[in-house]
Order: sequence, then C-alpha cells, then structure tokens
Amino acid sequence: MSNTEHPIIPREKLDFDLAAADIPKYWFDGDAFKTRFFDAMSTLFPEGERFFILCVRDYRDQITDPHLLQEIKDFIRQEAQHSLVHGQFNDRLRAQGIPVDALEKGLRFMFDKFARKYGPKATTLSDTAATEHLTAIMAHSFFVSKDMMHGADPRVRAVFAWHAMEEIEHKSVAFEVLTKYAKVGYLRRVASLLSVTFGFNLYTFAVAFYMLWRDNLGPWQLTKAVVKGLWWLYKPGGLYLSSFKHYIEYFKPGFHPWQTGEMDLYQTWREAFDRSGDPIQAGERMYATLG
Repeated sequence: MSNTEHPIIPREKLDFDLAAADIPKYWFDGDAFKTRFFDAMSTLFPEGERFFILCVRDYRDQITDPHLLQEIKDFIRQEAQHSLVHGQFNDRLRAQGIPVDALEKGLRFMFDKFARKYGPKATTLSDTAATEHLTAIMAHSFFVSKDMMHGADPRVRAVFAWHAMEEIEHKSVAFEVLTKYAKVGYLRRVASLLSVTFGFNLYTFAVAFYMLWRDNLGPWQLTKAVVKGLWWLYKPGGLYLSSFKHYIEYFKPGFHPWQTGEMDLYQTWREAFDRSGDPIQAGERMYATLG
C-alpha cells in the first residue's frame, strides 16, 4: 500500500467497443443481478459526474494554488469522459427498453432543482468529496481478486477498470477544495459520507430491481437472483466488505485521501495503457495479474 500521489491524466477518445452486438444482455457471467447492479450504477454516472464538476467549479474562483487549479482542470476533463463513456454504455440499456432518459431526468431534478438550488455550496461539495471517496475505493471492491469480476465481458469490465483507475488519480481534488477553501469541518464531512452511502445504495438497488422486473423474471428466478446477488455483495470478502476498511478511513479526524486506498494494480494498468493506448488491453492485463 502506497500513499504516493499520482498525476491526473485525462484520457480521451477511448474505444471500448460498447456498441458491439455480441455483448450479451447479461454481460456479467450470465448473471441477471450482477449485470443489473452494474447497469444501474452506470445510469447514475453521466448526471452524477456533471454534478461533481459543477460543485467543484463553485469554488474555482477562490483558489490561488496553481497546482490545484490544474488538478481541477484535469479532474473536470476526466469526469467529462466518464460521463461520455457511461452515456455510450447506457445506450445499450436504451436499446433493451430501459427508460434511461426518464432516470436521468429524475437525477437532474434531484441534483439541479433540489440539491444545488436549496443546498449550501459547502454541503454539495462535501457530498461530492464523499462520493469521490466511494468511487475511489471501487478499485478495491471490483478488483480485489480475480473471482470478483470473473465472467464479465472484457469490454465492459475494461470500462469499470478504467473508471476506477482514474478515480484513484483524482481522488483528492474535491477533498482539497473542501478542506482548504470551503473550510468544511469533520461533522459535515462524515455526515455527507453517510448520506451519500445511503442514497447511492437506495438508487442502485431500486433501479436494479426495476430492471430485473422489466426483464420479466419469474418469481422464483427473481428471488433466486436477488438472494444470490445479495450474498455476492455482502459475504465476507464480497464486493462491499472487501473495501470496508478503506471506507471507514474517511471517519478518521485527520483523514486525507492519499493516506489510504492505493493499489499496486494501478501501476500495472497504467503501464499497460501507456504501452498500448487500448483501455481494453490495459483492463485485461490488470485483470490477469489478480490472484
């Protein structure tokens, strides 16, 4: 585990071949729950990334540190690419009849007409920093072992690998603005983590269950898929518990993002991408090194 800060490198015009006809509907090991859980997360990202950009921009005029200003610029470029690629991912869901546009409209209302209209800027930035902590530890939960994403289509798995690696690169940007310029204290910071954890899970589970319902699974199929999926999420060493130690680091009074949550796999992914320029090859190279 290293606490070395990484440069933020915007990577643009990436091709994950997400329009390929041979990506199966249940691209994650043929498993309906696993697939729909990740599909539901993807519907959140385009509007969520836009929200994060706006919340950091609220403080940009107050910042005098040229290094942080450059990091903000690169953070915005990375988040814009995340929104773009997950928009392409979501086109697959639209083709399946999932009402992605309606989901995004609801998110825009929640973010723009509620959170940003009525919430203090310090609170929305605090929520952004907390969410960035959650997305930065995705790398640990998704790629803690080869078993975790076994059977996932390599192209889709590469999307989440790339997203996770870039979240590691810019994981301190919102936090730096939050603590140095918004002057947000400990209680608001940890309250934001609790609230966004609840909100993220509520949204993701609700949308995943809705997708499963639209898939017309029978009662027994649906029950079996959900029970198996919840065990996958919450079992010891599962998707959630594997990153729990990184999650609770945020509750330390002196926490800073670069104190925790590093991965040796980051360097493997970056070297593979720098050599090939291909995010799918980089994702598979990283995946191949997992135990």
